[in-house]
Amino acid sequence: MLPDAFSVVSLDTAVQGTSITAAENLLCRLQENFQALTEKLTLRMEEMGERINDLEKRVADLMTEAGVENSNEELGD
Repeated sequence: MLPDAFSVVSLDTAVQGTSITAAENLLCRLQENFQALTEKLTLRMEEMGERINDLEKRVADLMTEAGVENSNEELGD
């Protein structure tokens, strides 16, 4: 016995609805993961910037202790 047209259409609609829901869930998880990764990278970049600033200050302090004159332009600023 073959299914009637209404049953086939209902089944197709249900499958499409399930597929759409699954795709939406996947996109939502991807967006959440991307946001978390973005936050993590931003934090690490900020930390690296702080480390670079500390390093530049220490190099400048060492140069001052050594009696070396050097302007910021010569250091690349």
